[in-house]
Amino acid sequence: PVVLTHGAGLSGACYDTTPDGRTGWFDYFVRNGFPTYVVDQVGRARSRFDQTVFNNVGAGRTPPEKQPKISRMGDLHASWINFRIGAEKGVPYPDTQFPVDAVSELSKMSIADLSASLNAPDPNYKALAELADELGGAVLIGHSQSGHYPLESALINPEKVKGMVLLEAVPPVYSDEQIAALAKIPLLIVYGDHLESSTEGAPTTWRQRFDECAALVDRVNKAGGNAQMIHLPAKGMRGNTHMFMQDKNNLAVADLIIGWIKENIK
Repeated sequence: PVVLTHGAGLSGACYDTTPDGRTGWFDYFVRNGFPTYVVDQVGRARSRFDQTVFNNVGAGRTPPEKQPKISRMGDLHASWINFRIGAEKGVPYPDTQFPVDAVSELSKMSIADLSASLNAPDPNYKALAELADELGGAVLIGHSQSGHYPLESALINPEKVKGMVLLEAVPPVYSDEQIAALAKIPLLIVYGDHLESSTEGAPTTWRQRFDECAALVDRVNKAGGNAQMIHLPAKGMRGNTHMFMQDKNNLAVADLIIGWIKENIK
């Protein structure tokens, strides 16, 4: 089985179809023979959220400053520039793979992100580890904000997390002991194009995130693991955005992941 997890400000719907109505990864992975599960992170969409703190603020039982931050992906920077459709709003990169005429549909997929209301450690780690157990083993695929979830879930349940696929992740810093544990599970990291795009307001750039992932792959392999990193332009696939599951060549990108799973997951 394959489990698809969405990133910040989105829900599992981003895997169902593309903004312009083409086949999404959910359907495509199923057609390629994989039992496929699309989840919504704790506190979003079908998983709902705990509204107690908000009700308590409204009732005057909790001071307003205790209310968690609610955020939503903005159309100007987050979904155009930060997602690397173009370097400035309304001007796509000449080779962009995103279906620009349908960009408003991407905006409609954006939902309120209540991650700040979750307790630490992130409950998604344990939830995905338990799902892998229920499925009798699974390949976990995480995107962006959830990109490192497969790693964290693997540390919780290394027997049932059979493979880890990180799509444009920002990896945590792990100890040598944790790296040794992760080295027992095949790892794939995928990054798209135009990493020079601005990440205004974020603590790291796309290039820094890419380099951090490359360093993780190196550490895992030096520990005897099976880790691989695919930079799509190096495969001749130019213009892919942060949302390559929705790009015009989304199925070609999926084929790379499917091929890796078939070759590396027993």
